[in-house]
Amino acid sequence: MIQRIQTVYLLLIVIASVVLLWRPVLSFTSAEEAGVQRFATLSAIPGLQEQALVEDAEFVPDADVQPLMLNGTWGLLVTTALIALLALVDIFLYNKRILQARLNIFLACLCIGYYGVLFMYVWFAKMNLGMDWHILPWAAVPLVCFVLTLMATRAILKDEALVRAADRIR
Repeated sequence: MIQRIQTVYLLLIVIASVVLLWRPVLSFTSAEEAGVQRFATLSAIPGLQEQALVEDAEFVPDADVQPLMLNGTWGLLVTTALIALLALVDIFLYNKRILQARLNIFLACLCIGYYGVLFMYVWFAKMNLGMDWHILPWAAVPLVCFVLTLMATRAILKDEALVRAADRIR
């Protein structure tokens, strides 16, 4: 039901997670070798995408270097899509408040698990590619989703307490 505040929180989680699918969360830069420095970004849908090769502050589109490969970037896609999907399913469980609250706890754990997956990719990129990494502002979206999930859970449990109190009065 849209008039409940937890529905608004869950809808914001869905919107933020869907936007996060296409936004880069990490950027990688290599050390300069022979005047060439490489830049790449990591996001859920395209995965690791090389942005540019720079030689003396000029873009080099077709240099003879191997493309960057970080295999198995599906973890970010699955985690982000699950966050959006579970929040969307959670909206329609408004009659089953206890199940909705339990699903929210799992959703909060999944939001924190996103950072575990992200750390794994940083570690693999550091070991395999030898590049420095930088967190982009879009990496804060799962933390915002985590806070929104906790706020939604609190509102759901408050509704449940209100319904139980109303049942006792009768």
